[in-house]
Amino acid sequence: MAAGGWTYAALAHEVEVDPKSVERWVNLGRTPRRATALQAAKALGEDVHALWPALRQARPARAISPELVALYEQRADIPVSAFTDLMARARERIDILVHAAVFLHEAYPRLNELLTERCTVRIAIGDPDSDNVQARSREERFGHGIESRCRLALMHYRPLAGTPGIDVRTHETTLYNSLYRADDQQLVNAHVWGVNAYAAPVWHLRRHETRGMFDTYADSFDAVWATATPVREEG
Repeated sequence: MAAGGWTYAALAHEVEVDPKSVERWVNLGRTPRRATALQAAKALGEDVHALWPALRQARPARAISPELVALYEQRADIPVSAFTDLMARARERIDILVHAAVFLHEAYPRLNELLTERCTVRIAIGDPDSDNVQARSREERFGHGIESRCRLALMHYRPLAGTPGIDVRTHETTLYNSLYRADDQQLVNAHVWGVNAYAAPVWHLRRHETRGMFDTYADSFDAVWATATPVREEG
């Protein structure tokens, strides 16, 4: 107030309160009602929470998100049919972001055929020669296991390259989560340092409202996809 030349009376007039109220804010540390505080902060050109920290309200945590369909302690608890059934119900898009996820082809050899029956499919698998994939191998203590699984995944998916509606790419990013999206549903397999993905948690999300958790992961896929390298057709 002093820096801006504000008197008690002038600020009180601006925010339509009694000058004694302003005096109590200054001398007694009183906190005005939120609406009044916002008016005063705007007049003073200051952040309302800097003036009255007590008005800072933590966003209440929700016990259960409306987007959370199910939570699994580890991916191994989920039958492969949960992944393939999700994809089979897709009518608009399927997005897959993984290092390799060869368990899908191993347990469901018709996966490529299923994917060709869908509308738009984007598959991003780890580049076995990238620094991040090799670092992940060291972290999981599997030697060259992940690089070899990435090469195997590439072998499985390469026949889809060039198929109308299907795009296969390799990525070099640090993969924090594996994502399996089918329209407005998504399985998110967390990555835990030193733990193979099959032993890490999975949450099943269904889009409930825009800019929720579902969209956070969907945006993450798009960001990785933009940096990924297209896989060429065989031959």
